[in-house]
Amino acid sequence: MNGFLIKPELPYCKGCGHHLIVRNTVKALEALGASPLDVVLVTDIGCHGIVDGHFATHTVHGLHGRSVALAAGIAMGLPPQKGPGTSRPYVIVYIGDGGATIGLQHILEVARMNVDLTVVVHNNMLYGMTGGQPSGLTPTGFRTVLTPQGYPLPHHDLPRLVLDAGAPFAARVVGLGDFSDVLRQALEVEGFALVEVLEICVSYGVKMNPDLRLKELAQEAGYEPGIWTGPSRPAFRPSRRETSSLLDVPAVPCRYTSPLEGRMTLILAGSAGEGVQQAAELLAQAAMASGLHATKKGSYPVTVGVGFSTAEIVLSRAPVLYHGVPQPDAVIVTSADGLANQRERIRRMTGGVLWLDASLPVPETGAEVRVADFRGRAGARNAALYALLTFLRETGVIPADAFLETVRESPIGKHVDVSGW
Repeated sequence: MNGFLIKPELPYCKGCGHHLIVRNTVKALEALGASPLDVVLVTDIGCHGIVDGHFATHTVHGLHGRSVALAAGIAMGLPPQKGPGTSRPYVIVYIGDGGATIGLQHILEVARMNVDLTVVVHNNMLYGMTGGQPSGLTPTGFRTVLTPQGYPLPHHDLPRLVLDAGAPFAARVVGLGDFSDVLRQALEVEGFALVEVLEICVSYGVKMNPDLRLKELAQEAGYEPGIWTGPSRPAFRPSRRETSSLLDVPAVPCRYTSPLEGRMTLILAGSAGEGVQQAAELLAQAAMASGLHATKKGSYPVTVGVGFSTAEIVLSRAPVLYHGVPQPDAVIVTSADGLANQRERIRRMTGGVLWLDASLPVPETGAEVRVADFRGRAGARNAALYALLTFLRETGVIPADAFLETVRESPIGKHVDVSGW
């Protein structure tokens, strides 16, 4: 399992069925001869989703109930080959019973379209991360924190719903022991497949239902285990015109030239509401206008508009196949919020350059430190833009004029006067 799991200890409660789902998924992938780079794992909000950092695969973490929609977009953008030795990864969705019923329409539409992906539903019959509330998959009589006398309504039958929508494969297993062969069969399907795994949440399900055992609960609730197949049909493929590669059709006209030959990684850290994410996106556009490939990843608290806002940017002469930034070449910090969020990463830097706003204390770091008055010169709202311009003027990684032109042509161009910068 070491090939797929970076960390052997999984981040779940002891006894949680999520452990078995992860390990059976790995076993199924190993049986197929897949490698970590053959797999795109898309996770939802919920306890299951905190496993992202433990997988050595490609991972995408989505909003609650939206992981199937995200995975559909990924699957439809990939070439038609599938499996080891090909360029088409296995696209796997991890989603809980709460996310599955929040995003039920996504599941049914993707099943109807027969998009080539595999959905693994972690059905512990309640919202485990938020306190044990009932979901659309909570069975009649099951006790939750909101229904201590027993849930009064019947649960959705997910395998039946997706089969009726047109899925070629659906299964339900009791999440005990080795069920990797069912997952392997689902992954082999050319089209949509769903596997519902029954569990009991050890924090809330067991507490509220101490007398129940999983197999007996499944039987009493009418959760019939099994594998069902629908009519075989081709997996959904968008037309060639719709899937033209961005590598062949540039999204941004190339009007400038960058001297960068390899890869540069950059962290921009500031405060929410101060345009950090927008500034990073404009830098990525300017890089593409200078002949480079660029990726950008944003991070900020769940409560939008408060606290830190951080953007990771990768600039590269070659296509960016992996976005990870273990040791950044440059970190630009424009506020105390950004410094607090990135302090540990800055401390671990053994090289590179740290650009720091003049209002901030110099942290412990092995990077070269350069101080500039970003906030005083451009104001808090535009400090991130001015900091990136300073970075470009000092490094020359892309022409500063490319960035300035991108800013002027953007929706914020009419509101930001860069003529004096």
